[in-house]
Amino acid sequence: MKQTTVTSTELIRSSQSWDGVEMPDYPQGRPELVAMKYEIPAGKKLGWHHHPVMNYGIVVQGDLTIACPDGTERVFHEGEALVEMVGTIHRGENRGTKPVVLCMFYVSQKGLPISVQHPEIPLE
Repeated sequence: MKQTTVTSTELIRSSQSWDGVEMPDYPQGRPELVAMKYEIPAGKKLGWHHHPVMNYGIVVQGDLTIACPDGTERVFHEGEALVEMVGTIHRGENRGTKPVVLCMFYVSQKGLPISVQHPEIPLE
């Protein structure tokens, strides 16, 4: 059946990251908003990293596992929104059989990285 009206659905509203930690205050100065689309092939893991800026997004396709070095993890399924951790080392993993497509939105400032890699931590 063809949809004839505009609908809106709030996917998430939170002042905490997915692990229950309160978001930091906004930084001072002019914001720079960044939107990123990530595609993670089946069976692949991102490197360990942390975000110095607030970010949130939606899993467009697949199931994304976010894991921390201490063993804490959570799976976000297709269609779920998430508020990412700020300052906490973690990585994304695709443990599924189809690619994960993830759209993320960062509240940053010009010159700040949206992600800081930690190659000193082994992937396995």
